[in-house]
Order: sequence, then C-alpha cells, then structure tokens
Amino acid sequence: MHDLTSQPITMIDSSPPLQHHYGELTRLPPQIPTLECNDLPSGGAVMEEYCQLPLIDLSCLNSTNERERLACAEAICRASSEWGFFQVVNHGISPELVRNMRREQVKLFQTPFDKKATCGVLNNSYRWGTPTATCPKQFSWCEAFHIPLSRVSEQACYGEFSSLREVMMEFAAAMSKLSRVLAGVLAENLGHPRGVFENICQEINCFLRLNRYPACPISSEIFGLVPHTDSDFLTILSQDEVGGLQLMKDSKWVAVNPNQDALIVNIGDLFQVWSNDVYKSVEHKVVANGKTERYSIAYFLCPSFDSLVGSCMEPSIYRKFTFGEYRSQVQEDVKRTGRKIGLPRFLL
Repeated sequence: MHDLTSQPITMIDSSPPLQHHYGELTRLPPQIPTLECNDLPSGGAVMEEYCQLPLIDLSCLNSTNERERLACAEAICRASSEWGFFQVVNHGISPELVRNMRREQVKLFQTPFDKKATCGVLNNSYRWGTPTATCPKQFSWCEAFHIPLSRVSEQACYGEFSSLREVMMEFAAAMSKLSRVLAGVLAENLGHPRGVFENICQEINCFLRLNRYPACPISSEIFGLVPHTDSDFLTILSQDEVGGLQLMKDSKWVAVNPNQDALIVNIGDLFQVWSNDVYKSVEHKVVANGKTERYSIAYFLCPSFDSLVGSCMEPSIYRKFTFGEYRSQVQEDVKRTGRKIGLPRFLL
C-alpha cells in the first residue's frame, strides 16, 4: 500500500487533496461490516472487453418517411429496455456549443482548489471526493459542480466567471429540449402522450453536473466515480475523448468507447419505476486514469421533490413515493452503509 499521507497538500493547485483524503481512508478501521468495503469490484481493473453502445441517429425522428420515424423510436425504446444506455448523434446540440461549454468548464476547474471550495460560485455547489466514505472502495477520485437549473440564469451565481453564464444557459436549454424529446418517445411507447413529462419534470427542477476526474497516480486501486445508478428519470452525458465510463451488461463490467460526435443517454431509477421495469436503470462507474484528466457534463431530468412517482401501468411492482423521499432514503443508505441501495427498498 502506498504511503499516501506523507505528501504535502498544495492548496494553490487546482486539484483537491484527493490523494491525502484517500490515504487517510486507508488508515481507518472500517466503520461498517468488512463485506461492504470489500465486495465492490476494483475501480482500476483493466477492462479487456469494450462495448459499442447502440448508436441512434435522432434526425430520423423528423423524417418525412413514417417507417424511418417509427424505426428510430423503436431503437430508442429497445436500447432503453435491453441496455439502459444508448448514444445519439444528430441530436440538435451544435459542436460549437459543446466546445464553448467545455472551454468554460475547463477554465472553472483550473481555478485554484481553495478558491473553488470557498468562493460559493454556482450556488455553492462545488464538491469533491466522497465525504461519506469509510473505506477506500467507497471513494471517488473526482470533483464536480452540481447545479440546480433554477439558478443558472442568476448573475450572482457566477461571480467572476461571468462568461460561463450565457454558455451554460444555452447548453442547459438545449439539453432540456433533447431530454424531453427522448422522454416523449419513451412515454409514447407505453401508451402515454409525448408531452406527459412537460409537467412532471419542469426545467427548474433539473440539474447540470460539471465533472472533472484528475489524473490519478494510484489508478489501479481506485474509482473515478463509484458504481451507482442515477436517481432521476433520464441522464444525458457529454464527455471528452479520454474515456473511463463502464456499465454493467450481462452481469459484467464493459467499457464504453468515447464517441466525440455522440451524446450518451441512460435511464434513471425513476423511469424504471414509471415504466414498471420496462426500461432499465443500469449500474455504471468511472475508472480513474493514471495519466490524463477527464471532463464530462451530465444533464439530469428530474421532477420536483414533492412529485409523486409511481408506475404508469398496473399491477405496479413498486409502491408510490415522492422524489424527495427517494433522495432522502438514498442519502441515508449511503451515509449508513457507504452505498446506494435504491429501488429494492421500494418494491411492493
């Protein structure tokens, strides 16, 4: 085991003191049963198997050919059932907008760590590592800004990062539009109007998360982001060319090759509940990279905290619950056990 606490913390650096915190965890006795800390797969295991996610051309949804439109919608729904993940191209978000958003994101993350941690930018949403971790396998080697879209238009949220505001507002609006197109296709497949999610998931209830995964000198031992499912309806991910995303397919981890022209879409827990398990919320993780930092941006399609979530068909296999109740239960489970238990708690 590396002696990770012997190195000084340099606060003027842009990276948070991840190595120091990880080193402290290696010296702590487990606060929960040993099995909880040891039964997760290694975060840095070399993947020998790569997957090609279903790749869907969304321009076909607007085709004048009805057969093409139906085939595109069918491909979205099939991928959501069989994979829980898929990629989309010709999605309507311009490469220039993605580049501008990435440029502003990099500029923000290159700010010295102590400034990011204390300046309160973006609704004081900065976070790093895993504060609830009680052993190394529960620790994520990353930093992020998790931003409620209800605040993205407020100038006061940006402080000196004023150039970020206009780009983020445009990017959030584009991701919001795309998420509703996809959710509409998935809803229609189950016999509901395409616009059903307009009221369920209003834009002010959704989130953007800006992620940075610094290069990790101990990448063979650690996750960039621990295995989890998403607690929303739908997630859309824009990632760089570095790679590191892995998902659970047929009871094994497979790595996703990055595609610079595509956005990645995955089903969240709430859509699995709403669809009565027709669509699958699949466990995924990020593997730390020993040499290169990685950037990504995720959009989360969410309802309000007091929205009631239940199956759109009967008999339901889940009891009804509010989004706020679900989030609270997830946070309680993570704090108590170090991991998300999620949907099994809400089965009837």
